[in-house]
Amino acid sequence: MGFGRRKDTASRPWRLSAKLLIVSSVVTVLGFSAICTSVMLDMRHSEEELARQTLENLASGIDSDISRNVELFDLSLRAVANNMVAPELNGVSKPLRQLILFDQAATAKHFGAIQVFDSTGKLIVDASTLDPLPEDRSGEEYFKVHRDQPDAGLFISRPMLHHGTYAIVLSRRITGEDGRFLGVVAGSIRFSYFHDLFGRLRLDPNDVITVFRRDGTVIMRTPFDLDMIGKQLGDLPGVKRALSEPSGSYSGVASTNHSPRLYVWRDGTRPLVVVVGKPWADIYRLWRMEATRIGAIMGALAVFVLGVSLFLAREIDRRAAAEEKLEELATTDALTGLRNRRKFDASIEEEWRRAARQKRPLALLMIDADHFKTFNDTFGHQAGDEVLIGIAICISDSVQRAGDCAARYGGEEFAVLLPDSSPAQAFAVAETIRLKVEQWSGETAITTVSIGAASIVPDANSEWTAIVTAADKALYTAKADGRNRTVLAHNPKLSLVA
Repeated sequence: MGFGRRKDTASRPWRLSAKLLIVSSVVTVLGFSAICTSVMLDMRHSEEELARQTLENLASGIDSDISRNVELFDLSLRAVANNMVAPELNGVSKPLRQLILFDQAATAKHFGAIQVFDSTGKLIVDASTLDPLPEDRSGEEYFKVHRDQPDAGLFISRPMLHHGTYAIVLSRRITGEDGRFLGVVAGSIRFSYFHDLFGRLRLDPNDVITVFRRDGTVIMRTPFDLDMIGKQLGDLPGVKRALSEPSGSYSGVASTNHSPRLYVWRDGTRPLVVVVGKPWADIYRLWRMEATRIGAIMGALAVFVLGVSLFLAREIDRRAAAEEKLEELATTDALTGLRNRRKFDASIEEEWRRAARQKRPLALLMIDADHFKTFNDTFGHQAGDEVLIGIAICISDSVQRAGDCAARYGGEEFAVLLPDSSPAQAFAVAETIRLKVEQWSGETAITTVSIGAASIVPDANSEWTAIVTAADKALYTAKADGRNRTVLAHNPKLSLVA
């Protein structure tokens, strides 16, 4: 019936408010979550950039120290190689030769003595003594390289045991004026230099520093691992990049514990290349702690906001239900469940104005229980109430459209408002109600109803009381004609569809 539709319409704002509250809360939580996620991603990127800059500075410092010492030692090797072919050196005494050759040679606690070997690999001069013991280095890699490659330049050997200690040998070719191979000048840098250099650094336990030769051979590494020293890693993609690009970084997996690391190098064009690595887990450790803390706070706030929103939404729904109940109680007849007189008066006024605007018919049925006062006096008020309830049920079963409004008009009288209904349609509904009541009464004929029906197309100057008057007159006629019948009203003063 119409009152049901209006009840749903009245409650919809409350339901919309509850849904809007929940949606707003969810959107707010998602918005703040998106902002926090963006901030956390920026923080993550900042941590990555800071780590890269720190590793670049560390690699640059180590590379500068190593390159400076290699260059200093190489200058000494060049001076010795050049002096060995000087004509003035022939015929001088051993002490004077030592002075000429090694007076400007670099000396440091980590540098081994410079030695000179002839074209057959025999030791002929040793900076540490005037009378060196016999040595033959013709089988060493560095000797063969200089013998076979005139343009080898400075050659750095693989890590090796040299004069009783682990070291790398730096060497240069001695070439005569005619281009002949005259021998090799060589010296060493002990591993103690690298241990001392790395020992001065403040590194995290999982940080890695690796010094590579140009061919990818591991010269030195910290943390020190003897199994890694001298290992050829030139085929690894990251090492290839470090040896081919001036500077850069890459993310790779450690060859020892297979943990992801950020690797950085500064100058891949020098004889020795320094690559510094740091685990991504260490780089993001502080960020993860902060992200976890902020995430926990955001999660707690999200749960709190959503919980409060759901609670408020439930309270809004409860309030809406309570107001719907109050509205229903205020507009419903307590006995029959139909609309009461107050609701009916509001509905007929609204429908009358709508029908006048749209120039559409409006129908009204006035229904009265026959001989109800006699029945009530004979069988009592309780039985009378049961009769009224039965009639109300018959009316409700017969009025099915959403816009219709059935009401208890007063006492044993009922009214049914039928918008947009012609006289024929109104008469059909009225007959349906009357026959249902009659069928419900049964053979005992507890009661019947008389119905007055009217259908009018209102005009702008008329009042809704006109249709009530017309339906009342029709009802009076039905009772006068013998009751248990429907009479359709005709009013020449109004625009009637009849």
